[in-house]
Amino acid sequence: MAFLAACGKSAAGESDTITIAWLPNNSVDNEKAVRDEVASILAKATGKKVDNKLTTDYAVAISAIETGTAQLGLTGSNEYIVSHAKNANVIPLVVESGDSGTLDDALYYSRFLVKKGNESQYASGSSFSIDNIVGKRMSFVSTSSTSGFNMPAAAILGLFGKQDKWKSLTKDDLAQGGSGKFFSQVQFAGSHQLSLVNVLTDKSDVSAVDDVDVAQYVTLTSGKENQPGAVYTVKDGAAAPFDSLAGKQFVVIEGIPVQNAPIMANKAFLSQKTIDQIVTALTSDSTTNDPKIFAPSGAEGGVFVKPHKFLKVDDSWYDPMRKVLGYSS
Repeated sequence: MAFLAACGKSAAGESDTITIAWLPNNSVDNEKAVRDEVASILAKATGKKVDNKLTTDYAVAISAIETGTAQLGLTGSNEYIVSHAKNANVIPLVVESGDSGTLDDALYYSRFLVKKGNESQYASGSSFSIDNIVGKRMSFVSTSSTSGFNMPAAAILGLFGKQDKWKSLTKDDLAQGGSGKFFSQVQFAGSHQLSLVNVLTDKSDVSAVDDVDVAQYVTLTSGKENQPGAVYTVKDGAAAPFDSLAGKQFVVIEGIPVQNAPIMANKAFLSQKTIDQIVTALTSDSTTNDPKIFAPSGAEGGVFVKPHKFLKVDDSWYDPMRKVLGYSS
C-alpha cells in the first residue's frame, strides 16, 4: 500500500495518492470487485492514484484515517462519531441511502442472534427479547464496531441499568466475561461474518451481527427482516467462512436500527477541490447505476445494494446517534 510519507506530492502540497482504509468486514476476497471499482471511480475523478488498504483489525483501519495514513475510509457510524470527536478534520462525505433514495430510511440493523433451536430461551410472550442474556456466552465484533458492540451495549445498558443489580453496569463491564460478570464469557470475533460463525458453531450462545455484512451469505426463511423471530438460513454455495455451514439457521431476538455508515475523509490531507471531486463522483448517476457498486440485493460480493445511492451528508446528521450512544455533539 502507498502511505502518505512515501507518496509524491502535487503542486498544491497534496499527496498524489489517495489511500482508502477498509474495515475487516469489507476486506474479504469476495468484495474485491467493489473495492477496485470505487478506487477506479475516484482515480478518474481526481486524477490521482487510489490504493485500497485492507485490514484485519478495526483499530488499524480507524487509526489510519485519524492519522492520515489513509485519507478515506468506510466505517461504522459509531467509529465515525468517535473519530470526529478525537480529530475534527475527520468528516463524513456520503452515506448510502435507503430504498427511498433519501436519508429518511438510510439505516441498517444491529442484531442479537441465537442459533435456531435455542430461541425458546429468549421467548417473551409471543416474541423474543434480550431479557435472558445474563450469564450467556456472548460474541461481539470489536469494541470499535457500531453495530457489533456499541449499539448492542447501549441496548443492554438501557434495559438492565434500571435493575438494582446492574445499575452500575458499564460498557467496559460488557466487554469482559467471567464469574460475577454480566456474561459468562465474551469473545470479539473481529468481523460480523466471524461473529455469526461463532453462534452457528456453538462457540457463543448469542452473537451481535449486523444485517448488511452477512446479507450475501444468507436468506430470510421466515418472519420479517431484522425483527424478533426472523429466521435466516445460510445459502448453499455460500463463500468462506460459511462454505461448510450451508443450511445452518439463526434467529433474531432483537434488532436495533442504526444510521448508515459514512464514507469519511481526513480533510487535513485532502484539498477541498479533491473532496468536492470525490463527493461529485460518488453521488453521480453513473455511480448510482454502476452494478459493480450497487449490486442486486443478496449478490455475492455486494457492499452496497440497489436501489440505493450515495447522498452527501455533514456531521450534524449523526447527532441522533450521538444522543443514543451518550456522546456530546
